[in-house]
Amino acid sequence: MLAAVEAAGFQYKNGAAFARGERYADFDFAERYTPGRASTYQVERAAFDKLLADEAERQGVSIRYENEIVGVEAGARQIELSVRTTDGEVRSICADFVLDASGFGRTLPRLLKLERPSSFPLRHALFTHVSDHIPDGAFDRNKIRVTIHQSSGETWYWLIPFAGGRCSLGVVAPQACLTGSGSAEERLRAKVAEEPVLSRLLRDAEWNTPVRETGGYAANVQAMHGPGFALLGNAAEFLDPVFSSGVTIAMRSASMAVRVLDRQLNGEAVDWDRDFERPLRRGIDCFRAYVVAWYDGRFQDIVFREHQPRDIRCMICSILAGYAWDETNPFVAEPQRRLEVLAQLCRP
Repeated sequence: MLAAVEAAGFQYKNGAAFARGERYADFDFAERYTPGRASTYQVERAAFDKLLADEAERQGVSIRYENEIVGVEAGARQIELSVRTTDGEVRSICADFVLDASGFGRTLPRLLKLERPSSFPLRHALFTHVSDHIPDGAFDRNKIRVTIHQSSGETWYWLIPFAGGRCSLGVVAPQACLTGSGSAEERLRAKVAEEPVLSRLLRDAEWNTPVRETGGYAANVQAMHGPGFALLGNAAEFLDPVFSSGVTIAMRSASMAVRVLDRQLNGEAVDWDRDFERPLRRGIDCFRAYVVAWYDGRFQDIVFREHQPRDIRCMICSILAGYAWDETNPFVAEPQRRLEVLAQLCRP
C-alpha cells in the first residue's frame, strides 16, 4: 500500500522535537542506529484510514462497514462471529481465523473476557485539530513537537503538523489535572495557556474541531492470541500516546501476525506464542521502559542533555523512530539497565 500512501500528499515527517520552557532538543531519524526508512508521514487519521481501506478493497478485500460484532465462539477448527448489520439483523460468519484490529473497541478482549488491568497510573488526554496559522519558520513542520509542562514533567503536549496548515493538538496529564468544570475545549485552552512558547505558536489558531477527551486508556490482555484468533495493536495492548508507540505497535503486530497466519493457512505448523506473542511483547516491553522513564523524568533528562555522544544519540533516536525490536541496539536489548545508567550520567 506504500505507493498509495506516498501519492496522497501527507505531511512528511523526519523526526521528533522536544521543548521545555526555552529549552529545545530534536532528533532526526536519519541519525538512527538501525538500518531502515528514515522518514514517515504525519496524517489525519480519518483520511489515512479511509485511504488504506480503499486500497485494500482495490486489491480484492471485501469490507463491510457499520457491522457490529456482538458475539464470538472460538473452536478448534473455526471461529464463529455473530454480526449485527445496519438493519438490525444478527447473522453468523464462520472463519478459519480472525485478526482483531478493533483498536479501543477491543472487541474480542471484551467478548472473550481477556482484558486485565494495566499497571500504568490513570492519565487523561484532551485533543483536537486546529487550523494553526503558525508563521513560516516558527517551528519545524517535519517533526512532531512535544512540549513538557514547566512545573510538571508528567504533563506534556503534542503538536503534530499536517499538510494544509492544520495540526493535531493535545495534552496528556494525570487524570485529576484535566478533569473538572468547564467544557473540554475550555479545559484544553486553559492548559495550553500555561505554556508561553506553545501559546505563542498557536496565538492565531482557529479552533474549528470539537475537542475530545479520553482517560484511563492504558490497556492490557491475558493473551494476544487463542484458538482461531490473534489481537493486533490497541486491541491487545496500549501504553501511552508518547513516542507514537500505539501506531508503531499496531503496525508491527499486524506485520508479524500476517506472516505467521500465512504460514498456517498454507499448512505449516506454527507456534503463535513463540512466533508472535513473545517477540511482539519484547518490543512492547522496550517501549514500556521508555514510557515509564519519560514520566519519572529520567528520559527527559536524557533528551535535554547537551553534548550527547553521537553513538548513544543514534541508539536513542532509533527508539524514537519506532525500531524497538532491533535487539542489536543495546538500548533495545537491555532497556531498563541502559536507561538507568544513562539517566544517572545525564541527571542535572
